[in-house]
Amino acid sequence: MDPVIAPLLLVTFVLLGGLVACVGHRPSPARALSRRHGEHAGRPVALHTLSNALGLTAQVSEFGATLVSVRVPDRRGQIAEVTLGHDDFRGYVEQNPYLGSTVGRYANRIAGGNFTIDGQTFQVARNNNGQHLHGGVAGLDRRVWSSQPTREGDAAGVRLTYVSPAGEEDYPGTLTIHVTYLVPADRNEVRIRFEATTDAPTLCNLTNHAFFNLDGGGEILRHRLELFADRFIPISESLIATGERAPVEGTPFDFRRAHTIGERIDAAHPQLGRARGYDHAYDLGLGGATRLAARMTEPGSGRTLEVLTDAPGLQFYSGNFLDGTIKARWPKPYGFRQGFCLEPGLFPDSPNQPAFHRAGYPSGVLRPGEKYAMEMVYRFGVG
Repeated sequence: MDPVIAPLLLVTFVLLGGLVACVGHRPSPARALSRRHGEHAGRPVALHTLSNALGLTAQVSEFGATLVSVRVPDRRGQIAEVTLGHDDFRGYVEQNPYLGSTVGRYANRIAGGNFTIDGQTFQVARNNNGQHLHGGVAGLDRRVWSSQPTREGDAAGVRLTYVSPAGEEDYPGTLTIHVTYLVPADRNEVRIRFEATTDAPTLCNLTNHAFFNLDGGGEILRHRLELFADRFIPISESLIATGERAPVEGTPFDFRRAHTIGERIDAAHPQLGRARGYDHAYDLGLGGATRLAARMTEPGSGRTLEVLTDAPGLQFYSGNFLDGTIKARWPKPYGFRQGFCLEPGLFPDSPNQPAFHRAGYPSGVLRPGEKYAMEMVYRFGVG
């Protein structure tokens, strides 16, 4: 063989071998499957299953655009369910305190169900101790959405759509909403993207209301939380935002360094007393980019959950109103403080809180020609 050609062939073989090795280690694309979930109001309801080769499986229902299930591995590779949910479709229809639901038109609370847009006052349902909560009696969580499988690169997903007509739950304007769930091939995470437009001024604040327990059962008090916010939103006796953005420094609401949920949850602090624990929004700032907002760790299993978002707020709820009336996928009913929520979104009662607006935070009013958009990510790992 020509002494010049031989080294060139050797280099070529090495480069090709490296390329094959890289291609061989590339994760397989995530997968999507669909099947019938049930029927509601004469309409069939589909359930979409999204999974990857790293061990994550997520299920999304057309009923309420609901995240029905997330299963992920622990530090030993054992895969288990980490969300609170129902065993069958009937549970979501008959008895569901927003387990995994898409909630809105306005997620969280509105004082007295009243708000004013351009001088006109609107009254929506008072479905929670005289306040409006999560869109009303039959909000987005009670509707059957249409859906279409989608794919973005190696990520498998489903795009759900619902058109909320003017006057539904007494909100003004027709609101067209899209929620996209994606599971990527190379990371154990569920990405959720919300989009909405309207034909008349209305309110819009959407989020996902998944309840998590990274141990797969029992209390959540051993979970360790880091929440990267310097301020939180105090609430009144009726659990309505006061308009303040109070410093977390020196309070049980300071999770800038990791603490267990149970370490200070029963402290003699008036805010904890009002909510029976944590049920407060945190101020993430007005950066606008998707960033890490919180990290939860469960020491027994080693599972971790990171929440990333571009929203200005994050509601931390410690399951204070789970009361044991729902018997679902656990051997025992879901009880007090057995699930937690980390819900990105706007501040509660923002339409009625001018102090938030003066500080530059959104009012929650969406107008024709504007587009509502919010992104959130549930990212799982082990530690």
